[in-house]
Amino acid sequence: MSFNPMLRMMALLGFLALVLQGCSGGSNTFGDAATKEMAPGQFSQVAQAPVTSTPNTAQAADTVNKIFAKGSSTVSDPQAYRIGTLDVLDVAVLGVADLTKTVQVTNNGTITLPLVRSITARGRTQSELERDIASRLSKTYLQNPQVTVSVKEFNSQRITVDGAVQKPGIFPMNGQTSLLQAIAQAQGLTTVADPTGVLIFRQTNGKRTGARFDIRQVRAGKLPDPMLLAGDVVMVDESAARTTLRDVSAAMPLTGLFSVLRLF
Repeated sequence: MSFNPMLRMMALLGFLALVLQGCSGGSNTFGDAATKEMAPGQFSQVAQAPVTSTPNTAQAADTVNKIFAKGSSTVSDPQAYRIGTLDVLDVAVLGVADLTKTVQVTNNGTITLPLVRSITARGRTQSELERDIASRLSKTYLQNPQVTVSVKEFNSQRITVDGAVQKPGIFPMNGQTSLLQAIAQAQGLTTVADPTGVLIFRQTNGKRTGARFDIRQVRAGKLPDPMLLAGDVVMVDESAARTTLRDVSAAMPLTGLFSVLRLF
């Protein structure tokens, strides 16, 4: 028995529909426990009860703004940021060009400057380091030196991007880094990514918290692009339907599917 091309196509579509229906019970590879427990755009403990409703766009945008307006000693608050190993600093002394340098914090947490020589930078804020450098210069070389320190590269602060992205990895935070920028660093989403299942995991007060984002709404400007904190983990979920279709087509080309259908 043989099928004409139209019947073959109809049979193929029916077969694929059955395959995709078999995975409809779960829409992501991390499972409901990893995504439904997180309110869209709102950090909450991962162990909380599942969220069954999604706030409207205005409410979600307001929630994201409030959550990410809260700062701590992070890149988003440069004055409170504590310098770390391998950070790159711009140090300038007003009116003294020879003392204006770009230096990197060594593995032992120090920097070396003309006249000042070695000075501890790790664990200090920019203003604390400015005062220490000014104090040392004023003792011997300058009267009331005006010193400014700024962090050029935040290499001690890193984020992790994993899951359905082109290039998973650990990336340094060179200044403020948003969710979209982090995904761009990982060279974008894969073809099987679920844009509604972009997760951010964060340690908050010793507890692991998480939030789920719909990257399509962020890209469209309907939701703010959240700023990340050092240590955040961005996990991009996979769509079960897209993954199944990819696996079926890779394991059995269309000609192979038609051959199987001929057996029935």
